[in-house]
Amino acid sequence: MTVPAGSFKIGTIQCTPISDGSCPFPPSVFFADVPEKELQARGLRTDAIESTFTCHLISTAKHKVLIDTGAGKLAPSTGKLLENLAKAGVTAKEIDTVILTHAHPDHIGGAIDPEGKAAFPNARYLVGKDEYDFWTSENPDLSAMRVPDEIKIGLILATARRVLPLLRKQIELVSKESEVVPGIHMVRAAGHTPGHMAVAISSGKDTVLHIGDAVIHLLHLEQSGWRPGVDVAPDQAAETRRRLLDRAVVDRLKVMAFHFTFPGTGRITSRKSGGWKWEAA
Repeated sequence: MTVPAGSFKIGTIQCTPISDGSCPFPPSVFFADVPEKELQARGLRTDAIESTFTCHLISTAKHKVLIDTGAGKLAPSTGKLLENLAKAGVTAKEIDTVILTHAHPDHIGGAIDPEGKAAFPNARYLVGKDEYDFWTSENPDLSAMRVPDEIKIGLILATARRVLPLLRKQIELVSKESEVVPGIHMVRAAGHTPGHMAVAISSGKDTVLHIGDAVIHLLHLEQSGWRPGVDVAPDQAAETRRRLLDRAVVDRLKVMAFHFTFPGTGRITSRKSGGWKWEAA
């Protein structure tokens, strides 16, 4: 079997990026209140910004762990996860653990099949307890999100309310930072959503940090004040972003990111002028 593009090892653990495709979103999803001229100056379109969706297969001696499940059939250009998993030599039935970093539609859309059953039938689905409780509560507070209601309510909330109950029998709620598989730790990273989690994968002296949606566009590294419109708690998200990125710099960690250009693997360094810089691996 050919080793998939972008695969690498952390000690004895194999990390394989698996593309689910990509999808355009309104600029407000990524940059709330940033003037169009600022986006144009950096070569970005002002009608839509394309975002890449990269899930990650983590293979240990005893486990096959999937971090996030992609968007499913959110768009014609998404829902490629199972096809690309197969190309990597892995079937859905072989996945024994699915880590959902949070419950946004581009991360949980592929968690169920078209019949409404778990797409990974033999897996336990790990979700932060705060995350599950928030999205299944009667009136989750989305007032700080700076995106249109058709995205906030019609897409994000509606998808969480549809998908999470269908998975309830297989969901295990994670209430604290913990090792969920030997070498794989869920790390609190709240702000983007109330129960958003990062993931640290360690083997021997090596660690790679999966930052989930703590950063959803490269420009958030350079322009730390440009906040996404989809953060549920923007101030907390900014603090989490700073904490995770500073950890990656100080500890010289390899980083995996869901929304950076495939394969979404690299390192974070500090800018002399402030902020951070991405160095793709």
